[in-house]
Amino acid sequence: MSQKTSIEHSVMNLKREKKRNFLPFKLEYDPHKKSNNMFVSLISILAALILCALFILFNGMNPITVYVKMLQGAFGSSFGISETLVKATPLLLCGLGVAIAYRISIWNIGAEGQFLLGAIGATAITIYLPQLPGILYIPLMLIVGIASGALWGLLTAIPRTYFQVNELITSLMLNYVALLLLDYFVFGPWRDPEGFNFPGTPIFSPSQLLATIGDTRLHIGLFFAVLAVVLFSFLMLKTRWGYELRLLGANPSAAKYAGIRINKHILIVMMISGGLAGLAGMIEVSGVAGRLMYGVSPGYGYTAIIVAWLAKLNPFAMIISSVFIGGLIVGGYSVQTIGLPSSMSFMLQGAILFCLIGGEMLSKYRLKRVNSED
Repeated sequence: MSQKTSIEHSVMNLKREKKRNFLPFKLEYDPHKKSNNMFVSLISILAALILCALFILFNGMNPITVYVKMLQGAFGSSFGISETLVKATPLLLCGLGVAIAYRISIWNIGAEGQFLLGAIGATAITIYLPQLPGILYIPLMLIVGIASGALWGLLTAIPRTYFQVNELITSLMLNYVALLLLDYFVFGPWRDPEGFNFPGTPIFSPSQLLATIGDTRLHIGLFFAVLAVVLFSFLMLKTRWGYELRLLGANPSAAKYAGIRINKHILIVMMISGGLAGLAGMIEVSGVAGRLMYGVSPGYGYTAIIVAWLAKLNPFAMIISSVFIGGLIVGGYSVQTIGLPSSMSFMLQGAILFCLIGGEMLSKYRLKRVNSED
């Protein structure tokens, strides 16, 4: 029996040797390998476009025609560009909120709920304080919107910090709680009595609306978003607090050994993350919708995850990625004129996220030459 086993092992070793000699390279996993982040993002976008092109072909249409139509709709006119920037503004703010949490390895997927709480909080000022001087509305709505989003982020951070509850679960479930709160207000006590049963609040007064740029829907909330990018970069790169966050994200054990108060940083970061998403919610109701209404967010908080990952958490790269994703959304409306649904843009977003994840995994592998004498 032992002789038979020995013969089987010899045969198996011979097969391995032949296979090794046949292939001059072998694939090895290297968890510490650093990839070209921009290259991975670009390749992921290209792969997603090719993947979606196959579905378009199966639908009997020319993918090039569809993509050109989307490009023209998003960037081919001043109207398209302004609408793209309108969509990019909340995506950029929510993306920044997601990114700062990811910096310390906190998976905040609750930006959607934090966005909705910011919108609800800002609208509460218009409902319950109707006699304020006009000049006070926008500053107060900004403060309450940010504070509401920050509070919602804190509801995720407290269980994570003190009870070791996975933040993926709490942040996701709080999204649905926020959505139900929105439904309660717009279908219930805040519904406009003169709105013909439309699920929305009364239209904001001019003093409660953000100023727009020219004759477009583009508003000054865009400048708030750009300012947030600058502040985010300064804090992360030029302050001790930013250094501590980067150390905490790279090596929690080293951060703890260095005396960094990890729990305190998690609470503060989640409040900032939620506050940025809450600011986006306030800007959306005050700058675009002009009221709080059902469906005020088409999923900005979820799409912001793609924005953040596409930019590899780089705040300035997020300006580009948010404009790109905003262009996809606006371009999705354009393809309706050639017989495709606007959900085409959501299919592209999903494909990009799928390819990004796959690209990150593949980038950790490398080809290694096999020596013939091995």
